Amino acid sequence: MTLLNIFKKFHNDESGAVTVDWVVLTAAIVGLGLVVMTAVQGSINDAATAITDDIEEATTMNDPADG
Repeated sequence: MTLLNIFKKFHNDESGAVTVDWVVLTAAIVGLGLVVMTAVQGSINDAATAITDDIEEATTMNDPADG
C-alpha cells in the first residue's frame, strides 16, 4: 500500500465524524449552561437567602424553649 493510498483511505474514512459532532454539541450545551448560571446566579443567591431567613424565622417562632 502506498503512502498516497493511505492518505486517500484516511481522507475518506468518516467513522469518527459523529463523535466529533457529539463532542462539539456537548461542549456547546455545557457552555450555554455556564452562561445561564452566570446570568441567574445573583437571583438564585437572593432567593436562597430569603428562604433561609424565612426558615430561621419560622423555627424561632415555634421554638418550645422560648416558652
